[in-house]
Amino acid sequence: MNFNKQLRRKRIKQGIRTKINGTKIRPRISIYKSNKAIYSQIINDELGNTLVSCSSIEIEKKGKKNMIISKEVGVKLAKKAVSAGIKNVLFDRSGYKYHGKIKSFAEGAREGGLNF
Repeated sequence: MNFNKQLRRKRIKQGIRTKINGTKIRPRISIYKSNKAIYSQIINDELGNTLVSCSSIEIEKKGKKNMIISKEVGVKLAKKAVSAGIKNVLFDRSGYKYHGKIKSFAEGAREGGLNF
């Protein structure tokens, strides 16, 4: 079977989602990156609600590198989550490798006060 990048990521994402399920006590951080931005949200899968969200569009990004921007998105999401009373979360990397922007985002979220 011939796989391309999108099909490979989709297959990995489905495998991750069978193992990870966000609850009220421990919601799930979902992350998506496009060519222009990085988006993240904290989701309660039991109710299907997005509790907190953040993206790089909200951050002033003139002259900054993508790694720095993704770390700032992680910090901002963590601050919003802590103010909403969320400390412990599950990290759903959505089929992306834990490297580069995804790793930088996770480090920023940990610095902001989230535990995963």
